[in-house]
Amino acid sequence: MPEQAPQEAYELPGTASMPEQLPPIPADSSSIEELSYPEDSYAYNTQQAVIARKALFAPTGVPGLDDILAGGFLRGKTYLVAGEAGCGKTIFSIQFLLHGALNGEPGLYIAIDEPTNQLLRGLKIFGWDLRDLISSKRLMFLDMRTHFSKIYMRDERKHIEPRYIIEQILNAAKRINAKRLVIDPIAPLVYGGKEEDVLYAREFLREMVFAIEKTGELTTILTSEIPTGSTKLSRFGVEEFLACGIIVLAIEEIYGNVERIMYIRKARWAPVKPSKYIFDIVSGKGVVVREPLSEYLKRMRRS
Repeated sequence: MPEQAPQEAYELPGTASMPEQLPPIPADSSSIEELSYPEDSYAYNTQQAVIARKALFAPTGVPGLDDILAGGFLRGKTYLVAGEAGCGKTIFSIQFLLHGALNGEPGLYIAIDEPTNQLLRGLKIFGWDLRDLISSKRLMFLDMRTHFSKIYMRDERKHIEPRYIIEQILNAAKRINAKRLVIDPIAPLVYGGKEEDVLYAREFLREMVFAIEKTGELTTILTSEIPTGSTKLSRFGVEEFLACGIIVLAIEEIYGNVERIMYIRKARWAPVKPSKYIFDIVSGKGVVVREPLSEYLKRMRRS
């Protein structure tokens, strides 16, 4: 097969670095053991539990959600964020990367549907100016949209090996020592649009998720667009089985009010039953969980 040109990462010229809010989490058990603890046994056990939980979980940065998930996403695992168009999947994903970048965990965003310059312009209008984080290599945007659209037009999709895309993603992650990864959305990256491509796409996804998780370094969000009115969670029906957790974002009319709904459908190894919450999207803050849907309904019935 002809050798493909390497992808160019979207990086901006130097600007002043933004201060990190928190130090990075200790990476190995030895550094955790070296920390000093108070003599009081209860305080010791509490502090030890907090450190152990931070080592296991990557906080999402979504106010309210990390408490629900008892810490956030499991480090090194893959999560699916699904929903119809306009429900906040991209905002949720960028918020996850932004929180990590400000706390010592660089992040990589794989742009598929939207040109990176347009995405960054929209985020700046929203209240997130990411230039400092990009110039300091705490965030990287890799634009694969143009490259793959040309391949689809030439009907060369079947000639691309999963290994090629996986290597590009992992090599870009290594360039900034990334700890967080977002692929937004996942379907166009692995699917040419033909019926016979579905089985290929499923195997592609399995290989890609296994390869990313094998590194043990990247906590990953895959986004999936749900067609309006559909009960499916993903294009190929395999993403939800590969994912460690599933969060579905939706817009519903309730008692005449149009509300955003977050449905935590799956959270492996977290003490969370399937549950729904009302959430808002706030400029400069992102996704904010407001209250359980059940409490909202009770309040609306009383009023």
